[in-house]
Amino acid sequence: MTQYMILIYEDEAQYATASPEVLGEVMQAHNDFAASVEQRGAKILGGAALQSTGTATSLRAAGSEVTDGPFVETKEVLGGYYLVDAPDLDAALAIGKMCPARFGGVEVRPVMTFE
Repeated sequence: MTQYMILIYEDEAQYATASPEVLGEVMQAHNDFAASVEQRGAKILGGAALQSTGTATSLRAAGSEVTDGPFVETKEVLGGYYLVDAPDLDAALAIGKMCPARFGGVEVRPVMTFE
């Protein structure tokens, strides 16, 4: 099995204005997603939602430059991730397609291993 990161990129402004009902639907979608991953022969090893970009601090040039906020301005930002162990890229992509990203999309990337 290989580890893959499923990176969730979404428009965080949509969450700032979402109703409690929408936020509940999003949470339920993630709960359903987590329950369905094992049916694809994979396992979630970890994951988390990130706080808004307003809480970010960016470091550049080996930490010599520190600025508040994210490094780049973009409409969709990294809002969370799942680390999954999947049999192969096809399985990881199938899992990525199931991952909730109501206000954006996901990126699936293999984790680099060093041996």
